[in-house]
Amino acid sequence: MTLAVRVPEELAARVPAEQRGPGLGRDAVRLLVSHGTEVSHHAFGDLPALLRAGDLLIVNTSQTLAAAVDGTAGHARVVVHFSTRGDDGRWAVELRDPDGRGTTRARAGGPADSVVRLPGDVRLVLDEPLAPGSGRLWWARVSADVPSLLRRHGRPIRYSYTERDQPLSAHQTVFALPAADGAGSAEMPSAARPFTAGLVARLVSRGVQFAPVVLHTGVASPEAHEPPYPELFEVPGTSARLINAARAGGGRVIAVGTTAVRAVESATGPDGVVRAAAGRTELVVTPERGVRAVDGLLTGLHEPQASHLLMLEAVAGRAAVDRGYAQAVRRLYLWHEFGDVHLLLPK
Repeated sequence: MTLAVRVPEELAARVPAEQRGPGLGRDAVRLLVSHGTEVSHHAFGDLPALLRAGDLLIVNTSQTLAAAVDGTAGHARVVVHFSTRGDDGRWAVELRDPDGRGTTRARAGGPADSVVRLPGDVRLVLDEPLAPGSGRLWWARVSADVPSLLRRHGRPIRYSYTERDQPLSAHQTVFALPAADGAGSAEMPSAARPFTAGLVARLVSRGVQFAPVVLHTGVASPEAHEPPYPELFEVPGTSARLINAARAGGGRVIAVGTTAVRAVESATGPDGVVRAAAGRTELVVTPERGVRAVDGLLTGLHEPQASHLLMLEAVAGRAAVDRGYAQAVRRLYLWHEFGDVHLLLPK
């Protein structure tokens, strides 16, 4: 799906909301609401008034990793973005070139057996592309424990539309929980970023429930609008029961972020029942496949060519997405992980 809108560069959110002025918090972002093709404009703090008792929010509790590490390939400086750990202990990685401004640009992958030297005398050896015909992400063998390497030498992945590096805390959501094995997301599940503890308390007091799931998202470089690769996920049995009960009681099930949709839909059978599940998901949610458990979606604003837009169309329909994005550009909403958010609800 490609939208017929152009997003001006000045609509990129360059810093987190709380850094845009004194007294601002994470929730100081705007909220575009689509009820079908009807569009309204709100502050994110209005969310409790837009939901009702019995509604349920599915939230991704994956923590964000400091997934970018400096290295050298031969005599060239490179930045390694660690994406996903494989079942065989290898890591899917993306190599990028420093751009001289503190960020990076795309770099051709490979070849096989290339060696990248990382801090602490760690060696990374490229094995093979993650997918046939794809040179961006490669499986690599690393001579050290990667979570420990990232804790010591990593920093959050940053792209050129942002103004400066941010601490890892700026890339964690209020729902993030550390995993026992050090696993996490290469990039922040950013739809949940505007939530604060106070806003969560207001939602709970209104009768809105929360169902935690996990999906460790990999690298999604802005130059590549590829479908997601297989990613680790878990839908606990308690969350499955909460979702099924909310649906049975007439509540709306609203996923916070495309990662939450991918996790819960991977655990939903053709009968629409959500069951406990864990593993790797290769699911790509498209309009043809549709959604089985999710009624609505709270998400950031995606590039007009992004593959995630197929999921938005599956949830809300093409007309709702087209109209919502046209309004977002016209009203100067901000894009990307520190930007404004979009709530898509059934009419």
